[in-house]
Amino acid sequence: MNSPINIRQNLPVMLLGLVAVALLVLIYFSPTWWVALKAPNYPPEAFPDGVRIHFHMNGVFNGCQKIKSAEIQEDQALDCVHEMDTINHYVGMYPIAAGGVIERAFSPFLISMLGVMIVGFACSQRPLRLGIMVIGFAAIIGWMALTFFGEGGLSYQNAGYIESMVTSMDQEAGMEEAAPEPSGIIARLKAEMAAVNAGPDAHVTAPPKATASSDTATKDNYINSLRITYEKDRERRGTDAVAAWDGSGQQLLLWHYEKSLGRYFNNPAEINPMVSAMGVAFYVVFSGIIVAMLVLLFGASRGRGPFYWLLSAVPALLPVFFLIDYSAWLWWYGHRLNDMGAFTVKAFMPTVFGDGKVAQFSTHSYPSWGFGLMLVLSVVLALMMIMRRKQLNRSAVN
Repeated sequence: MNSPINIRQNLPVMLLGLVAVALLVLIYFSPTWWVALKAPNYPPEAFPDGVRIHFHMNGVFNGCQKIKSAEIQEDQALDCVHEMDTINHYVGMYPIAAGGVIERAFSPFLISMLGVMIVGFACSQRPLRLGIMVIGFAAIIGWMALTFFGEGGLSYQNAGYIESMVTSMDQEAGMEEAAPEPSGIIARLKAEMAAVNAGPDAHVTAPPKATASSDTATKDNYINSLRITYEKDRERRGTDAVAAWDGSGQQLLLWHYEKSLGRYFNNPAEINPMVSAMGVAFYVVFSGIIVAMLVLLFGASRGRGPFYWLLSAVPALLPVFFLIDYSAWLWWYGHRLNDMGAFTVKAFMPTVFGDGKVAQFSTHSYPSWGFGLMLVLSVVLALMMIMRRKQLNRSAVN
């Protein structure tokens, strides 16, 4: 007959569970991976790290730093997300914002779900475990529903995600959509030419580029910026063709995806089916999360068996899931090249890990410290599973 695991015996597992949840929080707000492009026309004096971007759970952010030297003085860092999009579109590659659409939108809910699973696994008492998980999962479902389907639901989404949606559209929060500005390279070259004409003692000051990352910007500014852009797009297309702005997460996700795909390659015949497929994927993922929660609750109620061990095994495999998803999207970018690109290249697989070369560009793709935290999380959860296995074996003997 199985004897219950008492609180004292379970204390080490509970402490490791708290560490694991803290690691999840750190992972969510940390850069997980970085990618950089380098080429002879990107001198190290101006681009010491190349054209660099950072991948986070909730978006892709600028990895370039402000340059301060005798020759160059920047008021703010070059927007390297926009710069890389500008480079990539010449070979027909879609913008960065066109990838990981579902993953970024659902990231706060999925990470919260993993946190509830870890806490549930750490609890040795079945009633407490089920109570925590039922309340936690119910709160996440309500949060998702309000965010994606409620009017003004974007206010429940995290600010980093909203910010990345604004900056990927290359506009300043709270400002109306303006005519496209020249890329950072062109602006820098103009500034350098002006400095040459002004004389040898002149300093180059790169003109400030509109971004959504100013210190005074808030989530409301970002949402208002997106609303303005949406309404101007609606006016351009005709109010009957596009639904009125309701500020829901689902509306933003699909509209922003469409805008991202058509940013350089405005081909509705190709884009519209992709948007429709993404809409189906959205409902599949939303429903799939609810089904997964029910399966996990079944496993939690048993306290043994494969479904129970999923509570810790799934969070422990987070680095593997990230690499699979990251690799899949890189494959998609390299194999879904648009024919409207300025240059024709064969389909290719971008570098997942390490250094590579595409045309005159050297590519660099490496994990950041957020991925290291994922590996630490895996180790912590492995220790929890080993301890729990020993506890269950002892209780079975007793």
